[in-house]
Amino acid sequence: MNLNNFIKNHNKPFVIAGPCSAESEIQMLETAERIKKSGADVSVFRAGIWKPRTKPNGFEGVGEIGLKWLKKVKEEFGFKMAIEVANTHHVSAALKADVDVFWIGARSTANPFTVQEIAVALRGTDKPIFVKNPINPDLALWIGAVERLLGQNINNLGAIHRGFSSYQKTKYRNHPNWQIALDFKNHFPNIPLIADPSHICGNRTDLATVAQEAMNLGYEGIMLETHFNPDEAWSDASQQISPEVLAKILSGLKTRTSEISGYENDIRKHRTLISDIDFQVIELLSQRMKISRKIGALKKENHITIFQPDRWKEITEYTSQKAFECEMSQEFIERIFKMIHEQSIDIQNNV
Repeated sequence: MNLNNFIKNHNKPFVIAGPCSAESEIQMLETAERIKKSGADVSVFRAGIWKPRTKPNGFEGVGEIGLKWLKKVKEEFGFKMAIEVANTHHVSAALKADVDVFWIGARSTANPFTVQEIAVALRGTDKPIFVKNPINPDLALWIGAVERLLGQNINNLGAIHRGFSSYQKTKYRNHPNWQIALDFKNHFPNIPLIADPSHICGNRTDLATVAQEAMNLGYEGIMLETHFNPDEAWSDASQQISPEVLAKILSGLKTRTSEISGYENDIRKHRTLISDIDFQVIELLSQRMKISRKIGALKKENHITIFQPDRWKEITEYTSQKAFECEMSQEFIERIFKMIHEQSIDIQNNV
């Protein structure tokens, strides 16, 4: 199928759904049947056949037998089938099984050697190939992965935004960093972009919110991990949902079109980006205050005064310089950091 035409001819959003991992034939068929009965408008059924795990001895997928279960899902319920491929063996087995849609995972995208090998193995295919963003917030790696596929005459491409890893724990499993995805879209305006709220959130609570934010930004679709018994899933149980919850999320989505007033569409996008930045600012301030609390404890133990004039002078000097470099009002930045400094003093006083 031609991905662009398939998505254009499908009611927005284009939806890929199914379990994180294929576990059994019964699991696959019951999940697919309940998706169908729920009324959820799903185009493609997904399942992980091979699962890359961070640590050894974890569940790494059922392997090629899962391809037979996927084919049964397609035969009985009419869904297109999609899997992740991470090496040439996966590609060969998936092509032999006539899998409809492929995606390259975040770990693979981060490795140019791996992407090149997969691209060569897929050379000239007309199968839709989605490329997930790399784990780290590196736009060049994401673009490079797509260019490697294009270099092998693979033109039926899509992209999946699954968020980016962060050392600091936040409410997201992988922070969305929406601006990076929009920069990717600006670089490849004709490549469909879909969001993966399951991996962005890492939980069920915020899936609907993140899916709606993606729609607000003009994404063509979403991928949601769906399982007939999410609590008992063998991998990523906390972020999977039942078919009935999937249907509820999809029915509540408000799709957007670029054909409405241009400025209204732009305002929505900019507001989503501002909200994303605001969240990061608050998270960083929280981390800063936690460090201030630790410094307060050290001052208490060593009988040092809380207010240190030299340190405040150092802060004002580098914030003033940074304000100048960023072409921002130095007075504005100084006011902000005075409030931050006052809050730090209050925290250390409480210690």
